[in-house]
Amino acid sequence: MAQTVSRIRTIVQAHSARFERAIPLIASENLLSPYAKELLISDLHSRYAEGLPGERYYEGNEQVDEVENLCLDLARRLFRCSFADVRPTSGTVANLAVLKAFAEPGDLVGTSRLADGAHISSASFGAFGLRGVKPVYYAWDPEQMTIDVPRTREILRAVRPKLCLFGLSLFLFPMPIEELRPTLEEIGARAWYDGAHVLGLIAGGEFQDPLHEGCTVLSASTHKTLPGPQHGILLGQTSDPEVAKRLQSGAFPGVTSNHHLHAMAALAVSLAEHLEFGREYAHRTVENARALAQALHDRGFDVLAANLGFTRSHTLAVRVEKEGGGEEAARRLAAAGIIANKNLLPGDKSPKHPGGVRLGTPEVTRVGMGPKEMERIAELFDRLLHQHRPVEEVAAAAAELKSGFTTMKYCFAAGEAAYRYYDLVGRPPA
Repeated sequence: MAQTVSRIRTIVQAHSARFERAIPLIASENLLSPYAKELLISDLHSRYAEGLPGERYYEGNEQVDEVENLCLDLARRLFRCSFADVRPTSGTVANLAVLKAFAEPGDLVGTSRLADGAHISSASFGAFGLRGVKPVYYAWDPEQMTIDVPRTREILRAVRPKLCLFGLSLFLFPMPIEELRPTLEEIGARAWYDGAHVLGLIAGGEFQDPLHEGCTVLSASTHKTLPGPQHGILLGQTSDPEVAKRLQSGAFPGVTSNHHLHAMAALAVSLAEHLEFGREYAHRTVENARALAQALHDRGFDVLAANLGFTRSHTLAVRVEKEGGGEEAARRLAAAGIIANKNLLPGDKSPKHPGGVRLGTPEVTRVGMGPKEMERIAELFDRLLHQHRPVEEVAAAAAELKSGFTTMKYCFAAGEAAYRYYDLVGRPPA
C-alpha cells in the first residue's frame, strides 16, 4: 500500500509539472490564491457543521459560524444582494437546491439546449431529470449566439413553464432577461440565473447583473471567473422571507449535509480578494478573450460571432471542422501544451464528436498575460493546426511563453503571489 501512495503522489506531481509548462485555456478553470489554498488543508477539512450559523446540529462550531457569517456578508456586499447561502458544495448542487426550492416533479422549466450552450445539469439526464422536471427549450439565434426573443415569447406563452433558467456553459453574451421579463410576469414564471461561468465578471461589473434585472435567484459554482475554490453559492435579491426560507431549505437539508467547511472558508478569502481586485481582473479577462478571438480570426480560424465582437465574456468558441473537428483539435492542442476542450456548437448532433472548441481566459489572465500574449497563443494555434508544425516544436514554444508568467495576480500578498503548482505535493524529481 505504501507503494500505491507513493505512486499517487508521483502521478499528481507529473500532472502539476505538465500544467506549469502548459497554456491553460479551459473556460471553467482558474487558480486558487495561496491564502485560500491554505484553508483547504486546515482543520476545517475534518469538521462537520449541518444547519445555519447559530443553529447547528453539532457542537464545536463557534469559529465555523464566525467564518460563515463573514463569508455571507462578503457575498452580499460583492453582489449587492440581500440573500446568500454558501452551503452548496458545487454549482450543480446549487442548481439542485433551486429546483428543490421552486419546482416539483412534473413541472415545466424553461432552459436552452445543450447544443446552444446549456450546462448538462439542465438536461434530462442531469439535475433536471433527477428532480423530475421537464425542460422547455427556448428558441435560439445562432447568428447572435443568444435566445431568439420573439420566438421564445411564443413558446413561453404556449406552454407556461413554472421556472425559467437563464445561463450557459458556452456563455459568450448576456441573456435577454429584461426583454423577456414582461412575458415571464405575464405567465407567472420565476426567473433563475445560472451564473457559474460569469460570476466573477458579474461581481466585477463586466457582465449583466441578473439579480437587478428581475431574477429571483442566482446559482453558481465559485471557481471560474470568480477565482475561488470548487464550491457553490446561492444569491438573491428579495424582500420575501419565504423565498429565502425555501432556498435555505433547498440547500439544507434538501441537497447537502455538511457543506465542506474548508472550501467555504477558502471561498470567504476569495470573495474578499475579489472585492479588492475583482474589477480590474474581470476587465482584463474579457479584454484577453476578445484579443485572443480577434487574433485567431485574423489567422483564418472560424471564431463564432465575429460580427458581434466575438464575445463579451471570458469565453470564445471556435468552429474547427476544417481542422479535424473539436475532438481531434482539442487532442492535438493538449499534446502541444495548450489545454482546451471540445464543445458542442449550434447545429452539432453528437456531444462526443462536436464541431468546436471552447476557449477561456480566466487562468492566463490570473498569471498576468495580456493582449500581446494572446497574439502569441493564436500564433501557436496557427503553427499547430494550420501550418502543421511538429507537436514538440509547438509544445516547447508554449512552455517558453508560460515560463515568463510565474506569479499569480489579483490576490493578497502585495497583489500577487508565487505561482506554483507544487504547493501541496512538493516539486517532482528532476
